[in-house]
Amino acid sequence: MPVKSNNGTFANKFARAGYNTIVKRNSIFLTTIFVSAFAAEMVFDSVSDRIWDNINKGRQWKDISAKYTTE
Repeated sequence: MPVKSNNGTFANKFARAGYNTIVKRNSIFLTTIFVSAFAAEMVFDSVSDRIWDNINKGRQWKDISAKYTTE
């Protein structure tokens, strides 16, 4: 039978540290939400742009502009 310490498990310590760091104060919690949403939007936009560019390779203006413009 394992001996249980008074400090709790690793997951409990991790959850408690996360709560004390992020969730305990409303200002930090909201800032974390907004920063996370902004970062997720940037990642989603860049990934979706790469997928779009790969699907439409050779059919976009940036791919064919050299044929039609003179400098």
